[in-house]
Amino acid sequence: MKKLNKNLRFGTLSIHAGQEPDPTTGAIITPIFQTSTFVQPGVAEPIDGYDYARVKNPTCEALEGNFAALEKGEHGIAFSSGLAAIEAVVKCFSAGDHVICEENTYGGVTRLFTKVLSNLGLDFSFVDTRDANKVQQAMRPSTRLVHVETPTNPMMRICDLEAMAEITRDANTLLMVDNTFASPYNQQPLTLGADIAVHSSTKYLNGHSDIIGGLLATNDSDLADHIRFVRKSTGGVPGPMDAWLCLRGTKTLHIRMERHNQNGLAVAHYLESHKAIKQVIYPGLDSHPQYELAKKQMSGFSGMVSIDLGNPQTARTFAESTRIFQLAESLGGVESLISVPALQTHASVPADLREQMGVTEGLVRLSVGIEDIDDLMEDIEQALP
Repeated sequence: MKKLNKNLRFGTLSIHAGQEPDPTTGAIITPIFQTSTFVQPGVAEPIDGYDYARVKNPTCEALEGNFAALEKGEHGIAFSSGLAAIEAVVKCFSAGDHVICEENTYGGVTRLFTKVLSNLGLDFSFVDTRDANKVQQAMRPSTRLVHVETPTNPMMRICDLEAMAEITRDANTLLMVDNTFASPYNQQPLTLGADIAVHSSTKYLNGHSDIIGGLLATNDSDLADHIRFVRKSTGGVPGPMDAWLCLRGTKTLHIRMERHNQNGLAVAHYLESHKAIKQVIYPGLDSHPQYELAKKQMSGFSGMVSIDLGNPQTARTFAESTRIFQLAESLGGVESLISVPALQTHASVPADLREQMGVTEGLVRLSVGIEDIDDLMEDIEQALP
C-alpha cells in the first residue's frame, strides 16, 4: 500500500487514503473481497496474513486505513456496529475495573454498560462530563477508561477534550471519545489528547443509511493489537460489502458535511426565532452555553439539532406531521430524519435520569440532511403548530 503524505488535506485523504488501484486489474475502486477464507500455498502459510476473514479482509483494511487518516490516527479498526466497537474496548478490561461514562450518552451504550457488561463484574459510573471536577471526583484507582460523547446525544453537551485528556493522562487512564455527532470533518479527538476516537459508521461516515457499522482509531499500537485480539475472539467484524459501502461514503464525507453544517445552522437559527419552540439546542448557536468551547475544538457543528417543544403531544404531532423529515431512528444520512428520543433512541435510559438531563417527551431531535434548505424550512413550518 503506497503511503500518502499525512499533510494532505481532508478532502484528498477522504478520497485516497488507505487505497490504491488494484494491482491485478488496475481497478481504481477497492474490490469487494466477498470471501470467508483464503487459500494458503502451504500449511499455516497464509499469503500476507490472510487466512480467515474474521481476522483480516482487504476491503475492511482499506476502510480502516482511510478512516485512520481522517482521524489523524495510526490505526483504524472496523466493527459490525458502533456498539461492537465500544464493547471491544471495554472487554480489554477485567472484572473489578471501573469505567466512567458521560451520563447523556446514546441510550444503547447505557444499556450495554448497565444491563450486559456490568454482569461481568465491570463497574460503571455515569457523570456529567461538562464538569471536569465531577470526572476528577469519580476517578478511582481501578478506573481504566473515561468514555465521553461530544456533542452528546441528544442534548448536545460539549466536553472539553483537552481538559479531559489532562485528567486521564495524570491518572494513567484511557480516554475514548464518541465522535459520531461531529464526524472527523468537524472534530478530531486524537489531536486533542484522546486515546481512542470511536464512531457509529452507520451515521455520517457512511452517510447513506444503508449499513450498520462501527470504527475506532488510535495511535497506541499495543492498544490497537489488544482491541484487534478482542475483535478476533468475539467476532464483531463487518462484512466486506458493508465495509465497501462505508468506504464509498467516506469519499464524499467532506462535501456532505459542508452541506450538513450549513443546513444544520440555518435550521437552528430559524427555529430559535419560532414562537412554538421553547428551546433550540445546537452548539453552533451563540445561545448554547458552551458555544465558545464548541468553536474552540470543532470546525463545524453538523446537522444535529434538538428542540424542546415543552409538551409531549406537541412534540409527537410535530414529529408525525413532517413530510420531508422522515420519522425514524438513526442520523447522519443524506436524508433528513426526525425522532422523539425519550420514546425512541433513549427509551432504555431510566426515566428519572432522562428527566434530569432534559430528555423529556417534549424534546425532538432533528438530523438535518442535505436537501434544499428552503424545502426543509417549509416542511418544518407546515408541521409546527
